[in-house]
Amino acid sequence: MVAQADDALFRPVRTGNPFEETVERLLQAIKLGVVVPGDRLPSERDLAARLNVSRVTLREAIHALTEAGYVESRRGRYGGTFVNERLPKPRRTPAKRLARELGDGLDDALVLRAALETGAAEAAAARSLSVGEQEHLRRCLAETSAASLADYRRLDSRLHLAIAEVTGSPSLTSATADARMRLNELLDAIPLLERNIEHSNEQHEAIVDAILAGDVESARRAMQEHLSGTAALLRAFLSFP
Repeated sequence: MVAQADDALFRPVRTGNPFEETVERLLQAIKLGVVVPGDRLPSERDLAARLNVSRVTLREAIHALTEAGYVESRRGRYGGTFVNERLPKPRRTPAKRLARELGDGLDDALVLRAALETGAAEAAAARSLSVGEQEHLRRCLAETSAASLADYRRLDSRLHLAIAEVTGSPSLTSATADARMRLNELLDAIPLLERNIEHSNEQHEAIVDAILAGDVESARRAMQEHLSGTAALLRAFLSFP
């Protein structure tokens, strides 16, 4: 059985800022493709229990996301809170400004991501995956390969999260989601290049093939090469005059 990413993302919030963290968790689930446009979020009662927040706090968080254009509430027998079919476009903060704001945090985020995701590829390849887990990986790979430019970042994130999921470790899935969100704003600040997407899709296929074949070394090497390319592209754009 696949270790569901929504279990990893909809985990109990830490004490201190429950409203802010609830908004963050819900946004993670949307931006990383765990819940997709048109999907209904879990019921208010279920979501409040899983996040360990009051229903008042949850309603305030959902209201904030409604105002921001991410979700909508529908009434009636089949009502609930749904992810909007059209999501807000990412905020295009200049890449160099983001780099200045991050400072040494950029290298920290890239190193953390590399450690987590190469480890996830290795761990996934080392496991005997169930038929459901194999299908989950193949489906996420196919959806990423067929994604439009508007959806590519989100479905790319979903594939990387799926690799963490099939390790069977919810903690690794949570950490991978957090690391990806740290880089998402930077990734959104650089252009999507058609040749880069083609190359990225080829690398994704190599990673998934190695995992499905149980080839630990090839899975680690393919993921390392893929992440190194993304890091190089980020650094190139961030240092461009």
